[in-house]
Amino acid sequence: HFSGQIGLSGGHFWPVGHMFDTPVLDTPHHLHLLFQSFSLFYFTLLYCQLFGPCPWMNVIPLCSQHCLTAFGGIIAIPLILSQGLCLQHDGLTQSHLISTIFFVSGICTLLQVTFGVRLPILQGGTFTLLAPSMAMLSMPEWTCPCEISFLLLNTLLIFRLFPVCLQLQGSIIVGSLFQMFVGFSGLIGLFMRFIGPLTIAPTISLIGLSLFDSAGGSAGNHWGISSMTTALIILFSQYLRHISVPFPTYSKDKKLHTSRVYVFQILPVLLGITLSWLICYILTTFDVLPAQPDMYGYLARTDLKGDVIGQAPWFTFPYPGQWGMPTVSLAGVVGILAGVISSMIESVGDYHACARLSGAPPPPKHAINRGIGIEGLGCLLAGAWGTGNGTTSYSENVGALGITKVGSRMVIVAGGALMVIMGVFGKVGAVFTTIPSPVMGGMFMVMFGVISAAGVSNLQYADMNSSRNIFIFGFSMFSGLVIPNWILKNPNAIATGVIELDQVFQVLLTTSMFVGGFFGFVLDNTIPGSKHERGILAWNKAHKDDSSNTLESEEVYNLPFGISAALSSSAWLRYVPFCPGGRPGSLDGSGADTNSLEPKLFPGRPEPAQIIVGVGL
Repeated sequence: HFSGQIGLSGGHFWPVGHMFDTPVLDTPHHLHLLFQSFSLFYFTLLYCQLFGPCPWMNVIPLCSQHCLTAFGGIIAIPLILSQGLCLQHDGLTQSHLISTIFFVSGICTLLQVTFGVRLPILQGGTFTLLAPSMAMLSMPEWTCPCEISFLLLNTLLIFRLFPVCLQLQGSIIVGSLFQMFVGFSGLIGLFMRFIGPLTIAPTISLIGLSLFDSAGGSAGNHWGISSMTTALIILFSQYLRHISVPFPTYSKDKKLHTSRVYVFQILPVLLGITLSWLICYILTTFDVLPAQPDMYGYLARTDLKGDVIGQAPWFTFPYPGQWGMPTVSLAGVVGILAGVISSMIESVGDYHACARLSGAPPPPKHAINRGIGIEGLGCLLAGAWGTGNGTTSYSENVGALGITKVGSRMVIVAGGALMVIMGVFGKVGAVFTTIPSPVMGGMFMVMFGVISAAGVSNLQYADMNSSRNIFIFGFSMFSGLVIPNWILKNPNAIATGVIELDQVFQVLLTTSMFVGGFFGFVLDNTIPGSKHERGILAWNKAHKDDSSNTLESEEVYNLPFGISAALSSSAWLRYVPFCPGGRPGSLDGSGADTNSLEPKLFPGRPEPAQIIVGVGL
C-alpha cells in the first residue's frame, strides 16, 4: 500500500523508488530497518483499532460480558471460604462477603488498567490464596461451633469471637506488602530466573487437586443436580462453542438487524449455572425436592437461606476494617506468602498472553514491575476490606479477549466500574447466596479440573522424555498430596515445643501447593540438568521480555495523564524499576525526541532512524 511515497514530518516526502535507489539502503540492515518501519505503521493502525475509543453502545455489553466471564471464580471463593469461616448457614453475612469482593475487585481493576500494567485485564479473587487460607482455617483451634449456638450469635460478633478471621485479613495485608516490594523493586525478574516449568506445574496443579474435597462435598449433596450442572457446562464450552446464536442488534448504518454471537463459547459457566439454578427453583416451588433437613437432596433447595434477599439492604458500602481490626500471626503470613509467590508467577504469564491476544507489544520490564506492584496494592485493599482473599489477573478474561478480538481499555474500565456498582447493591450479593450447593459443586468439578490441567500444561516447555524431569514432577505431585493429607489426619504430630513454630509448620505442610512447589523448586535447581532439558530456554522464549524502548511500547505501557512525560525530565528516574526507561519517544534509547513534529533533518540522504520515525509518525 506504500506504492506512492513515504511522508516525513515537516512536510518532506521521500519517494519509495528514490529511497531504494540510494546507496544508504543497499545493505540488508537498512532494508530490515525499513521493514520495521512498515511494521510499525501497521501496528499503529492496529493499536488504534484495539485500544482506541470504543462506542458506548458496544462498551456496555462487552464490559458486562467480561464481568459475567469472571462471575464463576469471583463468587466461588467467598462461598468456599464460608465453610471455613462457619458462615455456611448465614446467608446475610455471605451476601455481604460477596458484595465486598465485587467492590474490591472493581477498584483493583481500575487501578491496574490505569496505573498498573495498563493492559485490558480484569482483576478478581485468586485461588492461589484460597489453598493456604483453607489450610489456616482447618487448624484444630479454629473449629466451628454447632449450628444451634451459631444461629444465636450476632453475625458481626462472629468475626470478633473467632480471631482466625481477623488473622486471615492481617496475613493477607502483610503478604501484599511483600508482593508490592517485589513488584516495585523489580525483584520479580530475579524470581523468574530460578522458577521454571517444573516448579510452576505442580504448584498450579495442586491448587485444583487440593480442593477436591470441597468440590465432592458440595456435589454430593445431590449428585443429580451437580451432574446436570457439569454436563451443561461441558456441553456449552466444548460441544457448542463453535455455534453462533443470532441476536438483534442496532447500528446507525444497518439500523435494526441480527448479528451472530458465540454465546456458548463466551459464557458457558454462567449459562450452566443459571439453567441448573432455575431448575432447582422450579423443583423447590413444586416441592419435588425434600423439605426435611435430614433427607438426601434437601440442600438442593433454593429457599434454605430464608428471605435473605428481602433482609439484605438495597445499598451497602463496604469499608476498611468492617469486620474489626486485623491481627497478624506468623503461621498465617508464611502460608499466604506461598500463595502470593504463585500468584505473581501466574500474573506474569497472563500479562504476556493478554498483550499477544490484544495486539500489543510484549510488556517491558517497567510495566511488569508496575503490574505486580499494583496487584500487591490490590491484595492490601482486599485484606483491609476483609474479602478473605486477595486479587490477581483473571486468565478467563484473557481468553475472552481472544474470542471477542476487542482489547479496548475502556471496556475493562467500564467492567471495573460495573463490579463496584454490583458491590454497592446489597441485593446482588444476596441473590448469589441462594445458589444451591450441588450447583456450585458441579461448577467446582469443572473449574478445579481445568486449574489442575492448566498447571500440567506448563510441562510442554520441559523435556518430558527425560527421566530427571519425570522424577521431579512425579515426586513433587505425590508429596503435595500425601504430606498434607497425613498432617490433617494427625494434627498433633507436630510438637516442637514452640506454639508459633508449630502453627507455621501446620499451615505450610497442610498447603498442598506449597509442599509440591517447594520440592519442585529445590529438586529442579539442585539436580544437574541443562536449561534446554529443564525447559528454561523454551519458557523464556515463550515469555520473553521485550524491554526495548519503542514507540508502540510507550504508547501502550507509559503512565497516563502525561505522568511519563513529566517524569522524563529527571534522568535518575530511568533507574527506578517501575518507571519507563529513557526519554519518551526515544526509539533507539539515545534520548532524541522522536515525538517532535519538527525533527532535525540532515542534508543529503535521510538517516535510517529518521525513516523509521517518520513512517511511525
